[in-house]
Amino acid sequence: MQTTSHKPVVLVTAADLAPQALDMLGRFEVVYAGKQPTEDDVVALCKQHKPVAIIVRYGKVNARIMDAAENLQVISKHGSGIDVIDQAAAAERGIAVRAAVGANAAAVSEHTWALILACAKAVPQLDARMREGHWDKSTHKSVELAGRTLGLVGLGAIGRRVASAGLAFGMNVVAFDPYAKEAPEGVTLVALDALYAESDIVSLHCPLTDGNRKMLDRDAFARFRQGAILVNTARGGLIDETALAEALASGQLRSAGLDSFDIEPMTTPHPFQRIPNVILSPHIGGVSDAAYVNMGKGAAANILAALEEHARDAA
Repeated sequence: MQTTSHKPVVLVTAADLAPQALDMLGRFEVVYAGKQPTEDDVVALCKQHKPVAIIVRYGKVNARIMDAAENLQVISKHGSGIDVIDQAAAAERGIAVRAAVGANAAAVSEHTWALILACAKAVPQLDARMREGHWDKSTHKSVELAGRTLGLVGLGAIGRRVASAGLAFGMNVVAFDPYAKEAPEGVTLVALDALYAESDIVSLHCPLTDGNRKMLDRDAFARFRQGAILVNTARGGLIDETALAEALASGQLRSAGLDSFDIEPMTTPHPFQRIPNVILSPHIGGVSDAAYVNMGKGAAANILAALEEHARDAA
């Protein structure tokens, strides 16, 4: 899309944005980078259009991209995970970084439960067996959730929604979150090792940082309750994927439901594709009809607020 006016430019690292968000950005020229923009694509567009803001939907924003956008004042994530933005580089350049916190919480928590239930009830596997002509009524036993323990690593907007549903299922809910000062009624805050040891289902809802990258490694899985289920709708980098494959193969874990991966798109071929007790989805937990609108509006609102703050500081 070519700039056709002298309006300041907002660059979107995707091919579209919700109409409601576009309405909020009416005084800007919105430029799209395409469905799967490369770093070179984004750099070229930054040099051409000199955006004042970037909305990050796909891909990463690093120092090279920032330096190509000489007028850049704010990088706004279309969602809550800002690990795809080089925050140190942005800080060095005085560029604000914002996230649409909570905008996709309902969507991600619902997808978390889709994966938990699919793992506990072996839904994909039973469907495949039925299509092959099998009737496994006499041999199959699913995991009943009532009375089991759900362990949540992270107790933000998404984790709290997942906890609420767990309580409704009659589960014991424990959580680890070093930043949580209190837990919702019915949820017990515990140490991380205790969570691993006690939980029948472990679900990840924390941001990815340098400090917790590959926190779930061989040692961590060895501390899990044998036969536990792992669900990750957070960030793939939290898990050592080789260690997870080993834990699934050995029976240390019953199954896993994964919506995010260390490298995205997930490389093909990938060992997970050959493991029958892992359920895969392509990082779409936060992609729903309502979340698409909420994340777009949140990203746009953050741009407007950051630019207004920048203007006040410059006055």
